[in-house]
Amino acid sequence: MMDQSKIRNFCIIAHIDHGKSTLADRLLEATGAVDKRKMKDQILDSMDLERERGITIKLAPARMQHKGFTLNLIDTPGHVDFTYEVSRSLAAVEGAILLVDATQGVQAQTVGNLFLAMEEDLTLIPVLNKIDLPAAEVEKYTAELVRLLGCKPEEILQVSGKTGQGVPELLDEIIKLIPPPTGPENAATRALVFDSKFDDYRGVVAYVRVVDGTIKKGDILRLVNTQAESEILEVGSLGAGGYTPLPELETGQIGYVVTGLKDIASCRVGDTLTLAKNPTESPLPGYKEVRPMVFAGIFPQDGSNFQKLRAGVEKLKLNDAALTYDPEHSPAIGYGFRCGLLGMLHLEIVKERLQREYDIDVIVTTPSVAYRVTTNNLETFIIKSPLDLPDPSSIRMIEEPWVKADIVVPKEYIGGVMSLAQDKRGVYRTTEFLSESRAILHYDLPLATILVDFYDKLKSVTAGYASLNYELTDFRQADVVKLDIYVAEEIEDAFSSLVYRDEAERVGRGIVEALKEAIPKQWFVIKLQAAVGGKVVASERISALRKDVMAKMSGGDVTRKRKLLEKQKKGKAKMAAIGQGSVEIPSDAYLKVFKR
Repeated sequence: MMDQSKIRNFCIIAHIDHGKSTLADRLLEATGAVDKRKMKDQILDSMDLERERGITIKLAPARMQHKGFTLNLIDTPGHVDFTYEVSRSLAAVEGAILLVDATQGVQAQTVGNLFLAMEEDLTLIPVLNKIDLPAAEVEKYTAELVRLLGCKPEEILQVSGKTGQGVPELLDEIIKLIPPPTGPENAATRALVFDSKFDDYRGVVAYVRVVDGTIKKGDILRLVNTQAESEILEVGSLGAGGYTPLPELETGQIGYVVTGLKDIASCRVGDTLTLAKNPTESPLPGYKEVRPMVFAGIFPQDGSNFQKLRAGVEKLKLNDAALTYDPEHSPAIGYGFRCGLLGMLHLEIVKERLQREYDIDVIVTTPSVAYRVTTNNLETFIIKSPLDLPDPSSIRMIEEPWVKADIVVPKEYIGGVMSLAQDKRGVYRTTEFLSESRAILHYDLPLATILVDFYDKLKSVTAGYASLNYELTDFRQADVVKLDIYVAEEIEDAFSSLVYRDEAERVGRGIVEALKEAIPKQWFVIKLQAAVGGKVVASERISALRKDVMAKMSGGDVTRKRKLLEKQKKGKAKMAAIGQGSVEIPSDAYLKVFKR
């Protein structure tokens, strides 16, 4: 049996780009977990996309040995859209390294992740990274961390993830400060599933943290929530080099279980894995169910690729707990899926993974948030698409999701950020100073207003210095209306959207102008209209193509010319009456509108 007092489980949490994956590389190198010859940058980032963008999207576990101790590390993502990946890592460990870039100081997600770790009651080790850089301001940012954590300056470690400076000391501190796991070894087996992958040959591979008991090959496992049972094909530890089979996984350990299950849905993240011969009575507290709040339609550009898209989305769902999808049909762009996501980066990553890993070009419709509708007879339901909105006369109220936003910003840009937040319907809460020169602004904001361009605008009003973290708080009443778009007096459902009443005219004008540019001329005039509840708020016309009917005339008086023009005019009117609604909208017109 392995002595639990010799195990340390920890993760690294930080703001995006503060060097988590690079520090993880140095830890693995310093403990000899990876052969020097096989070492490459960001070894735990397994997706091409992660390596190219230099961001971590998926959490990644690895095991190391140091001075007779087993250290289990989970490298986590830093971007706000992937907070749920961080919360899953935190539930599986006893301690966390709070990493701060010595050239940038405490940022918004540093604070967000710190609070997540505090909720889990983890032991924190504050670390300043990148101290080898000429721009590092160690004293200034040490003071910020002292103010934020209430610790002593000497408790903050200084390391360089690039050169490896300070890494041996950090390993010693992990052993000294992070408590070992404590779980009864002879109790009924309970293990927390914190991630899962699908292997074409072996079925679902679950990443687990064993809380009580032991798991070995040949045991019949049972998942408490889904009641799925299966024989365990293999168990082992996770390292940077891949899977290492072991005879068994013991209490306190982190490792993988090859479940043999063929259906990923039966092995949900956050579920408790136990054994069929002696099942547990009390499951472990799982994670908060992650609720996607941003919805967008994803359609194949080529309609014949729908089955390929379905297979791609199903596979992505396997290890992306936050992605939801329902089939959707649009008369204009065919069959696709209405996908629920956590934010714009999440949407971008899903789109890019579909293109790279499954070779499918997709059209993505304008993202919208989930609204909560209460009808006159007090029924409440969530709508994910403007087309689900019931008849306005039956609606008592519509509510939209709000977020609590923390914006870390240098002092001189506070005014610009405040006016941007006000433009976006923000409600000011408080300002907290991290140091003489930097502050955290706390705001409540509607999710819909920060969805599309808030982050870009925030970066431009602060010369790129601000950082943003947000979490969903509640639903609040909103004055939103459904904006319908008519092309040649036929309603085009694909362009419908929910907008604030006072912005309907501006948004409608933008859409009809984009369509005017994108739709080619026909032999008759095409009317483009944006309407709210039947009332037109913006309109444009695409003039008709003109044939030169007088080309064959060599002479003749004005009445003859007029007669020909009148005939052409009548023909156009007749054509417009017959041709209405038969306007072919090219696919780049959809892209233009959706990219607005």
